[in-house]
Amino acid sequence: MCGIAGYVVLRTGSGAVHPKALKTMSEIIAHRGPDGHGTWIHDNSIVGLAHRRLSIIDLSTSAAQPMLSPSGNVLTYNGEIYNFKELRSSLEKEGRAFSSDSDTETILGLYEKLGVEAVAQLRGMFAFALWDERNNRLVIARDRFGIKPLYFTTQDGVLYFASEQKALLPFLPSIATNPKALAEYLTFQYTISESTMFEGIEQLMPGHYLTVQSGTIQITKYWDVSYEVDYSWTAETAEERLRDLLADSIDVHLRSDVEVGAYLSGGIDSSLMAILASGKSEFGGKGFHGRFTDYPGYDESAFAHDASAAFGGDLRVLDITASDFQEHIRSVVWHLDQPTAGPGSFPQFMISALAAKEVKVVLGGQGGDEVFGGYARYLIAYFEQCIKAAIDGTYRDGNFVVTIESIIPNLGILREYKPLMQEFWKEGLFGPLDERFFRLVDRSTDMKSEVMWQDLDMGSVKESFFKVFNSRSNVRKEAYLDSMTHFEFKTLLPALLHVEDRMSMAHGLESRVPLLDHPLVEFVASVPADLKFKGGHLKHLLKNGYKDTLPHTILERRDKMGFPVPLKEWFGGELRPFVMDILSNMHSRQREYLNTEEIMKNFGSEAQFSRKTWGLLSLELWQQEFHDKASEYRALLK
Repeated sequence: MCGIAGYVVLRTGSGAVHPKALKTMSEIIAHRGPDGHGTWIHDNSIVGLAHRRLSIIDLSTSAAQPMLSPSGNVLTYNGEIYNFKELRSSLEKEGRAFSSDSDTETILGLYEKLGVEAVAQLRGMFAFALWDERNNRLVIARDRFGIKPLYFTTQDGVLYFASEQKALLPFLPSIATNPKALAEYLTFQYTISESTMFEGIEQLMPGHYLTVQSGTIQITKYWDVSYEVDYSWTAETAEERLRDLLADSIDVHLRSDVEVGAYLSGGIDSSLMAILASGKSEFGGKGFHGRFTDYPGYDESAFAHDASAAFGGDLRVLDITASDFQEHIRSVVWHLDQPTAGPGSFPQFMISALAAKEVKVVLGGQGGDEVFGGYARYLIAYFEQCIKAAIDGTYRDGNFVVTIESIIPNLGILREYKPLMQEFWKEGLFGPLDERFFRLVDRSTDMKSEVMWQDLDMGSVKESFFKVFNSRSNVRKEAYLDSMTHFEFKTLLPALLHVEDRMSMAHGLESRVPLLDHPLVEFVASVPADLKFKGGHLKHLLKNGYKDTLPHTILERRDKMGFPVPLKEWFGGELRPFVMDILSNMHSRQREYLNTEEIMKNFGSEAQFSRKTWGLLSLELWQQEFHDKASEYRALLK
């Protein structure tokens, strides 16, 4: 896990690369790699690579980057290739010699055998840039799920790239908001396309690689999840296969030359990762948890203790306060690079700081909800479908995942979601599935008067949504679950992984996510939806497969909220002056696309778990940290 940056000249005679370009980008992302740094510039200066190192595999200097191969190829790389030992062994049998024990050198060796096709053989989380000397080609690649980040911009005939957007800001002619991305953020609280919130900066999408050769930029998709359903799976065989695949994923995710710990939120996913890792020599048994104890309903530490006790672990618990929020929230937004989904990034920042004091690697449960179907909104969507099918008398005619009879006992989980359900059904029932799900994920309804929607192209937002939602050609019509999880897998998950990466790397900590192992994900996508969501049971396949492994208190809990933060209580109490001051700055500067008078007037009026104030506060802090400091970023190259 590291930070990478670099450039490649697209046209001979184009604008010269600034001599401080690599140094500037490297220094901006220095927090990603506290253990070392290096740069490499081609003899004719057409390409330059930079690296910031966090030493996890092969701690020696022989694994330093950028790494050069005997053939003249050069690699700067961020991430972990979990199957590097197997790949290396195969290459050694073919006669290739290695001078380090790093996975970095394995990527170089595999590329020199297979070319760009090598990326499909990599199992892990990664973003890398590789200069191919023989072909005068730069190859930039990103892992299948977007666990590791990669951004790029083209300015004056030069393509610049980096692990974080802020490292590219000095090269932009101005720091401006991308209105398309802003419209997506205000709708979903994350972006769903290649666009970033900064005009002129794009992300390389998950499962893609980019090549630059003879001045031409080409982007290619090398992987996507397929929902080619295998109806031969039974509950028993699917659960057995799940256990085999996840055990293997845990084994390879524990490959490390430093101690591995675990996040323990008190939920199913993180608890299961830690329990399955226990007993392995690489796992030290340390768990890390954050809690809020000032107000009832925000302390989940009892469940984290239950998980830790299940494997005899050593749990570290951090009490997080309003003063912590006031002290660190600006740093959180700076590390995030953009306003982002939900306030959970703040406590994750705090827990990562705690973990980084004791370990360099942690396991987490990210991906479980998107892969296995864990969001309560899926239950809301199916409840409506069940009502319609029951009225029409059609639910026994096809392969329906749940029936009206089976879903009723599970509706108690929706107790806290009444406001969402009221909004969902306010404009009617029983429409097309894509239209219905759009309403379930649309958060703009909270901000009808606070945003100048008429100035934003909301048609492009819905167009982008439908393009993703309806892009799964292999998803069966009746498998609504696969359609919903597919959308979240392609959009929400990368947004959450963005937070996972930034909040851990802010402290030089590597976060690994074993549930996002592509053999495992491909298997789950092939399982019939009625086995994954039987009777409306969220994450049924995962829960049933590990019912004898997880503590009963965690397996049966129905109140997991996803790291809730007492924002309403804080913003209405001790943090009210702090938040009002930030929003007053928004009002005085009259930010684009926002009705700041309405924002000030309606502050504090939302429901307990509404994200409206968080979304607007995050947006304003982002403007302050980057837009208002544009001159400081440009000055870095002077």
